[in-house]
Amino acid sequence: MPVDGRAHVRIARPSRDLAAAERFWTRGLGLSVLFRKEAEEGAPPEEAHSLLMVGWPDASWHLELVTAAGPFPQPAPTVEDLLVVYTAGEVPEELLARLEEHGGKRVPAHNPYWDTWGVTVEDPDGYRLVLSTREWSNEQALAKR
Repeated sequence: MPVDGRAHVRIARPSRDLAAAERFWTRGLGLSVLFRKEAEEGAPPEEAHSLLMVGWPDASWHLELVTAAGPFPQPAPTVEDLLVVYTAGEVPEELLARLEEHGGKRVPAHNPYWDTWGVTVEDPDGYRLVLSTREWSNEQALAKR
């Protein structure tokens, strides 16, 4: 298959606490656990990691979170490490409350654009999820150029 718009995308990053991340992304945002692998006891350090993949079953992307007991890069998110989800309408307060209840924290956006067009929530690892009230289509964006 050629690399094009039908290619599935995986967003992978480290996590400090997979259980906390799972609560945020599944119970908070509503993603499903797609795959899970626990670190095998006694495995060599380069293989002794746990991972969690979450996403919506019908999406063409998923989020992979990885952690390890031994030497492993800790998350180092910046204020511009964003995962933006376009809601094409107001962000429900009940969704924001659920995200906060499951480890998220509402924060002001570094770029004021996102405060105008959405809500920014920091996940348990410090990465930012933006729920944008706008809608987005790559085809529409190209047609407007």
